[in-house]
Amino acid sequence: MKHVRTAHSLLHNRVTFHQAAPDLRSPSLENPAFDDRPPSPQHHDFDENNDGAFMPEEGMQLRPLFWTFHPLLTGRKCNIHGNFINQNVPPPSRTEASPTDWTPYESQVAFETAEFLYTRNQMSAAQIDTLLDLWAATLIQDNDSPPFTGHRDLYKTIDSTPLGDVAWETFTMSYNGVKPAEDIPPWMTAKYDVWFRDPHLLVHHMLSNPDFDAEIEYVPYRDYTNNDQCCYKNFFSGDWAWKQADIIAEDPETHGLTFVPLIIGSDKTTVSVATGHTEYHPLYMSIGNIFNGVRRAHRNGVVLVGFLAIPKSTKEHLNDKDFRNFRRQMFHSSLAKIFESVKLNMTIPDIVRCPNGHYRRIIYGLGPYIADYPEQLMLSGVVQNWCPKCLNYRKNLDSGGPSLLRCQEHTDLLVQELQHAHLWHEYGIIQEVVPFTNDFPRADIHELISPDILHQIIKGTFKDHLVDWVEEYLLLTHRASRAAEIMDDIDRRIAAIAPFAGLRRFPQGRGFKQWTGDDSKALMKVYIPAIKGHVPRDVIRAFSAFLDFCYIVRRDTLTEDDLTQLQDALNRFHQYREIFKMTGVVPDFSLPRQHSLNHYFLMIRLFGAPNGLCLSITESKHIKAVKEPWRRSSRYKALGQMLLTNQHLDKIAAARSDFEARGMLQGSCVSDALRALKNRSRELPDNDSDDNDNNELADTLQALPNCLRINEQPNQSVEVDAAEIVDGPAAQAHVELAALPIPGGAHDVSALALELKLPNFPTMIQQFLYDQLHVGDHEAPDFDPVAAPSFMGRVSVFSSAAASFHAPSDLSGTGGMRHEHIRATTSWRGGPARHDCVLVGTNNEVNCGLDGLAVARVLRFLSFKYRTKYLQCAVVHWFSYVTDSRDPDTGMHIVAPSTNDDGTPDISLIHIDCIFRAAHLIPLYGADFLPHEITPHDSYNVFRAFYINKYADHHAFEVA
Repeated sequence: MKHVRTAHSLLHNRVTFHQAAPDLRSPSLENPAFDDRPPSPQHHDFDENNDGAFMPEEGMQLRPLFWTFHPLLTGRKCNIHGNFINQNVPPPSRTEASPTDWTPYESQVAFETAEFLYTRNQMSAAQIDTLLDLWAATLIQDNDSPPFTGHRDLYKTIDSTPLGDVAWETFTMSYNGVKPAEDIPPWMTAKYDVWFRDPHLLVHHMLSNPDFDAEIEYVPYRDYTNNDQCCYKNFFSGDWAWKQADIIAEDPETHGLTFVPLIIGSDKTTVSVATGHTEYHPLYMSIGNIFNGVRRAHRNGVVLVGFLAIPKSTKEHLNDKDFRNFRRQMFHSSLAKIFESVKLNMTIPDIVRCPNGHYRRIIYGLGPYIADYPEQLMLSGVVQNWCPKCLNYRKNLDSGGPSLLRCQEHTDLLVQELQHAHLWHEYGIIQEVVPFTNDFPRADIHELISPDILHQIIKGTFKDHLVDWVEEYLLLTHRASRAAEIMDDIDRRIAAIAPFAGLRRFPQGRGFKQWTGDDSKALMKVYIPAIKGHVPRDVIRAFSAFLDFCYIVRRDTLTEDDLTQLQDALNRFHQYREIFKMTGVVPDFSLPRQHSLNHYFLMIRLFGAPNGLCLSITESKHIKAVKEPWRRSSRYKALGQMLLTNQHLDKIAAARSDFEARGMLQGSCVSDALRALKNRSRELPDNDSDDNDNNELADTLQALPNCLRINEQPNQSVEVDAAEIVDGPAAQAHVELAALPIPGGAHDVSALALELKLPNFPTMIQQFLYDQLHVGDHEAPDFDPVAAPSFMGRVSVFSSAAASFHAPSDLSGTGGMRHEHIRATTSWRGGPARHDCVLVGTNNEVNCGLDGLAVARVLRFLSFKYRTKYLQCAVVHWFSYVTDSRDPDTGMHIVAPSTNDDGTPDISLIHIDCIFRAAHLIPLYGADFLPHEITPHDSYNVFRAFYINKYADHHAFEVA
């Protein structure tokens, strides 16, 4: 491989990748991130002759997109009485409380103590008492005490927080149909309690949350790229919100209002909550106005509404028709009752304060419902194995032709005209089910069922279908013992894959009983190379096409070109999956979860990027809303304790939002106390009587730095082996060395040359310094070791670096930022060495398969001071591309360790600013069985060729 120049200015030649460009962030009318946007509504005066809409001129270009906003539902500001106001006026004050009023807490220390103990540490009552007693013991001599006397005082203070207070309510349901004269089933006489919180009040709290300012949209809009392609991202960029606004705007009285769709989700969890004969599963809610990133990051963008009752029955009556119908209809009746409070304001405006402090007139509507397939059937009243979105026949779901979509109007007409048996067998409709959406305006349950990436794609199609089909194929093709040997080898291959930030380890392969969504996601990343050589080419291509579909559909932003790629991936998947039918693994592909992939194109256009509506959002919410509160309970009548815990958590979160909005949580408690102490020293009068006080205070301030460590939020991330989210706005990609160098390592160039077994290491440093001195020189003189600067001084060695980059399709902060650790250490966690691989930005002299990105393995991270400059660099072993194109089967590039003409490894020194991010390589295993002694730490050393794993994460899929 030809050497690249090692100066960090080479980054200017880096290509802009799909997810490396934060410019595609969808607009908000009040988003300060868009400095060159046209004036938003607050910059105009509104009067009776002004419609108050933010209407860019037709075709106006804003950054890389063209935006068109809805002309009638324009989100105008109003006063508390609902009268539209001058849009330039500042918002009314949220509170009359002073910036030093911590009510009901005594101080910042008291609030942060309560938040730490209750929310973060989740300390038990007994442990809280013990800690506060220990704290009190240290303060007795100063006649002082902790902020709380015990856990009861702490809980009482939290409970008295006025913000975020939405009380729990309950109602009881029971069967009221015809009962048999004798031997009445127990479910017919049982009473079922449903606990909930008023969704109307919950929406008020969400809309008034100042945390969402600049991350919320008030007007439906359409994004267009420079090529006039539609661009789908946040929920309000989809066609559904625009069409709903059109329907609402048919009434002239609604012009200027704000549409707020309620996104609902329900999902059972493994932690069962039971009182008497009732089992519950949680119900959640969000609003469509907030950004997808906020909803995915759980910044209070998803709230717990209630626990739905599921009636139980004995096995004798479990399949009884009346019981099944009662269970379905009670589900719908519960939802209708819970959301009854918002029904009025679906036609009559509600006046609500919004995150920026202004009031707006709000019209609500039922938005998408997030649910897995069984719950989608219950919601839509559709028979098992039918599609809840279309009318395709259950035995031929993928008929090849266009699907006729279901709609509630058509369903109601069929129910009126046809008999029960005809509806069931010919249309897959359960006659007795009346969807709860029938009670609300502008709501069609078939349209509102949202995509479910987790269960339809990840758990369903990948794990339950494709992975199981591979095992079935091996059993059909080989004798049982040989198939078992092959599956064991696949497990060894998976277990031997090199570690990578955020990549789950499978030390025993994929042979475990209880699969979770995270297990399936992790296996997707490494499965294709592990099975290649053991299965036919079409199986590999089917997996590759399917994973392409999965990763494209998870993009943060999708354009029409992306939808074309998505359709191409689905077509290839349908083509290559035929191998499973040809080999007798499956008789047909009439599978509802696989069939649902056909509907993603429509749902993306309707609802925006699907990752904002995935069921993984509600499943991860289970942890905070259900599982952790359940673990904190005494397990005796746990539900009541869980409800109270959730109420307390909401109060603390609301209090934090309020304190932050008033600028009261700047810095740590210690820094705030020091600041107050210094201010006090300045305010003390300068006279003889106060000399002693002044001297004492001065001595205290002087001594504090020696006995206190102010733990501000560090810039360097914690040393963990996982990719981490970075909250805050999008920023330029960058790499930082670890906070501290390795103690006791090689500290000069000569010693490091011996440790690395690189006799020419001093010359490599010369080459590096030469490149740094000639940054920007278009015609730099040839490198001459005799004339080039040299360095033989002290060098600091680091075990890792952290790469930060914009990756909104992966788990990331609200701004889409994420970082990962890159390791280069002689001993990882007390074991063998670990040297990760990286993608390196190169100049135009290098022909790379990844559009200007080379692959290298980091041997050491270094830093040293040369003259007045502090230089950070990495010793890397280059990889070369085997071919310029991707492997036609896996869709991945193949690389091999590069050598010089004399056969020595191709090693050089580069500036860390040339590093883009970590790269994950997986060996080409071939058809041979893997030796048992191969470990993950051997992976990069014993194999001669590797795939660049584009499925390591969603950002890698865009760049690799």
